[in-house]
Amino acid sequence: MEKTAASPIRIGVVGYGNLGRGVENAVAKNPDMVVAGIYTRRDPGQLQPLFAGTPVFSVADLHQHADRVDVLVLCGGSKDDLPVQSPELAAKFCMVDSFDTHARIPEHFAAVDAAAQAGKTTALISAGWDPGMFSINRVMGEALLPDGATYTFWGKGLSQGHSDAIRRIPGVAGGVQYTIPVEAAVDAVRSGVRPALTTRQKHERHCYVVLAEGADAQAVHKTIVQMPHYFDEYDTTVNFITQQELKDNHSAMPHGGFVIRSGNTSAQNKQVIEYRLQLESNPEFTSSVLVAYARAVHRMHQWGMTGAKTVFDVAPGWLSAKSPEQLRKDAL
Repeated sequence: MEKTAASPIRIGVVGYGNLGRGVENAVAKNPDMVVAGIYTRRDPGQLQPLFAGTPVFSVADLHQHADRVDVLVLCGGSKDDLPVQSPELAAKFCMVDSFDTHARIPEHFAAVDAAAQAGKTTALISAGWDPGMFSINRVMGEALLPDGATYTFWGKGLSQGHSDAIRRIPGVAGGVQYTIPVEAAVDAVRSGVRPALTTRQKHERHCYVVLAEGADAQAVHKTIVQMPHYFDEYDTTVNFITQQELKDNHSAMPHGGFVIRSGNTSAQNKQVIEYRLQLESNPEFTSSVLVAYARAVHRMHQWGMTGAKTVFDVAPGWLSAKSPEQLRKDAL
């Protein structure tokens, strides 16, 4: 039987950075859910959750808590954390992650699927807004306008994944990365002319980096601009700044972007579909998406749908706390 508000879906939060705090906050807005525990690599006694009474444990305790958690939400980084954590935890827990290295999604899916199939769990990967909500809109646009072209633009905004990749470089004490759409490319796409654009023609990447004491700025610059899957295909600017400048000018986390499908339904008629996000907090919105998909994962597992999944495998109604009858009445 599906859990109700009286028996809420128990969410385990793995990792407690910006994304983990966002998940705790998002769960509080969903009365059919509760945070069963935050699992951290830090000293649990030193971690202060947003809400008093939220249990905090060491991540080492997680495997002893399988009977306390319905769905894990993994809040680690895509570069180093999720490729290891997701398959390991999917063997025992239903879970959702936000793995966002697009080029490596097929291999990540395969690793998680093998673990989830063996453990008879349900594990949804790559939820968020891109991959995630943007992915759905790319598929929708292509299905509705088969004679057309799809374009995705990100920003202007701070990328969590790219910023995390910068901060893990030896010699970097702190840093952020902003993705900037090239305006001429956006205007051309919105006009419906279907331009052929390279990756470099669509976006720029602007990095603001604090060097560790004694670090080689030239070596750090080279590592950033040549990093595969993150910066090597873009015009990337690296600005070295102080820790104080980082704190004063780069603490907010706005982001957004849009997916545009430009196509023809006949020789005479052009059609343009656009889906847009404007986000004051990238991690808070991503967390809200993860929590909605955690609800769907819980339902899918109850229905016997095991193995790895993506957003393409989830019906929209499964994300909602409302019943199918309510959705037909209120939203259809």
